[in-house]
Amino acid sequence: MPEQDTTRPDGRLLPLGRFWTIPNGLSLLRLVLAFPLAYLVLTHGPLRWVLALALLAIVTDWFDGRVARWSHTVSDWGKVLDPLADKVTAGLVSMALVVRGDLPLWFFVFVVLRDALIVLGGALLAHRTRRVYMSLWSGKVAVTVLALTILAALLEADPPVLQGLLWVSVVLLSYSFLRYVIRFVRAWRVQPEPPLFSGQTVTSST
Repeated sequence: MPEQDTTRPDGRLLPLGRFWTIPNGLSLLRLVLAFPLAYLVLTHGPLRWVLALALLAIVTDWFDGRVARWSHTVSDWGKVLDPLADKVTAGLVSMALVVRGDLPLWFFVFVVLRDALIVLGGALLAHRTRRVYMSLWSGKVAVTVLALTILAALLEADPPVLQGLLWVSVVLLSYSFLRYVIRFVRAWRVQPEPPLFSGQTVTSST
């Protein structure tokens, strides 16, 4: 499905669509769950509650995009909230695991730096092109493996298993970051159309 035009005739960004939709509500729920989940991880809370909140977060992540497509409520708000919830959840829980000593600090720094650069690039592109870009599938796969790595750390998996997942995550996160860089460069090279001013008309050549 082609991406919806999100620009006004004067070049300003259009409203990001309806905010209060079921898919956006699922993304917001995941964003809220990140804080009690990270707190329980940090304080060695009951494992059953940690796993219950983690499972609920995973379910909301699985359903929000699908519900948006099924109900025809895909919006630019969803394109922002979904990856934002993923990044906040992964960042907070990873930080809690680092403090506990269950994840290495370098891995947390790597994940946060990658996410920060992707967010910065997305913001720059939105400002330049007046469009909100969806997450890439390579990024979704990388985040899924990252979630498995975090889950393995929570369950105190054997060191070889955790180390293997850490490096698989690094490879996939690096590859997806490269794909985001390629998209950024290609989109940045496209010159944005000049905005139309009041009273200006559009002519077409045939």
